Amino acid sequence: MSKMRIKKGDRVRVTSGKDAGKEGKILSRDIDKDTVIVENVNMITKSVRPSQKDPRGGLVKKEAAMKASKTMLVCPSCGKATRVGRSFLDSGKKVRVCKKCGEIIDKV
Repeated sequence: MSKMRIKKGDRVRVTSGKDAGKEGKILSRDIDKDTVIVENVNMITKSVRPSQKDPRGGLVKKEAAMKASKTMLVCPSCGKATRVGRSFLDSGKKVRVCKKCGEIIDKV
């Protein structure tokens, strides 16, 4: 299990694969499998049976999970894809820090 330093709602950039260079928001993450689902990235076409919720069924486009190591966090202040560092505030709270500009990523 790796240390996942990205959270749900973070903006990330895909670094490798067919969607390299695309940006999106993290919709969900699975820490045990080390995967994330990114908005409008790694789209698949899935065949869905008709149900009460979707009476027509048919082909549905949706996001598929991808390895978290293929993504990099986009810093909200400098706008660059960056690695994530850890730092402590004066109050003792641990926060995530941008390695490029040094700004705090977490909202305090």
